[in-house]
Amino acid sequence: MQRSMVESTALNSLGYDPSAKILEVEFRDSGGVWQYFGFSSTAYNKLISSDSLGHFFVTKIKGKYPELRIR
Repeated sequence: MQRSMVESTALNSLGYDPSAKILEVEFRDSGGVWQYFGFSSTAYNKLISSDSLGHFFVTKIKGKYPELRIR
């Protein structure tokens, strides 16, 4: 999946596949890449327009979607 670099102290890059509803996140500290499933386009738009990507991730995504570490 193609990811774009983001300005965040917690996240390094984000990718999104709207047809598969998969969010892909690369974390700055560990370099790990995780996928989150069942992630709607509406949720993605809220994420990328949030004031803090890291805060949005922790409060709205982490532990709330099925996830898989891919790297």
